[in-house]
Amino acid sequence: MAIVKRPECDEWQGGSVRLQRLGIVDYFGVLANFAGKTLTIAELEARKLHHDATELITRTVQPALWLLIFGEVLASVRAIPTGSLPYMDFMAPGILAQSVLFIAIFYGIAIIWERDLGIIHKLLATPTPRSALVLGKALSAGERGLAQAVIIYVLAFALGVHISWAPLDLIGVFAVVILGSALFSTFSLIIACLVKTRERFMGIGQVLTMPLFFASNAIYPISIMPRWLQVISQANPLTYEVDALRTLMIINGPSVYGIGFDFLFLIAACSINVGVASRLYPRVVI
Repeated sequence: MAIVKRPECDEWQGGSVRLQRLGIVDYFGVLANFAGKTLTIAELEARKLHHDATELITRTVQPALWLLIFGEVLASVRAIPTGSLPYMDFMAPGILAQSVLFIAIFYGIAIIWERDLGIIHKLLATPTPRSALVLGKALSAGERGLAQAVIIYVLAFALGVHISWAPLDLIGVFAVVILGSALFSTFSLIIACLVKTRERFMGIGQVLTMPLFFASNAIYPISIMPRWLQVISQANPLTYEVDALRTLMIINGPSVYGIGFDFLFLIAACSINVGVASRLYPRVVI
């Protein structure tokens, strides 16, 4: 008995074979698999935060002090020129970026703890790509950054900061916070893979945080800095994070570099960090 094939089935099968030859079907399958593993790692990391949220509560003390004390004092004396923008409006995005930085820059210490507990060895034994492990942890750091953003929004609103509540601006702020968290958390992972001990890591993290913060436009404009510090500031990723946040978070917030360039710089820096951290990640157990 002869089997008659339907023309449309032949056409579909022929198209599928052609797509496989081009690598398109495999590409999307690998991409979906990679995204699924990345989100799984991010979800596992997020569970730690849900079980113990005390870290987020304690982390809110420092930005609150900056806004309530430092910000109010400088706003009253008008010592820093910010143009037509009130100083509290100028400072609030910088404090949000600072809060994200301070959380993310110490994120790498969790890698050292996981190594001591044997968790890293189990993860490395799985077929999960190293980049998925790193990116998943970076996304979980972004969740911590978003929690800080909500708290700082509440504080800023209570202090009379002119916040933009436009949906696109809020989405943009969330995207910048996630990018900034991912950037500095992967930078932290790189440090952890290199130093390998908690004591050295904490020392380096404490040394880096304040220079990154003060060599940026978080609490004063770059234009009032000495020339040598302006050069350093323009190479500082935090500068572009603050510039983007100031544009999106504040009504009529000015942008020095342009929101497009800010996003491009942050994405490029984050991609480089993810690549380097993925290469160094197995070294943490050596």
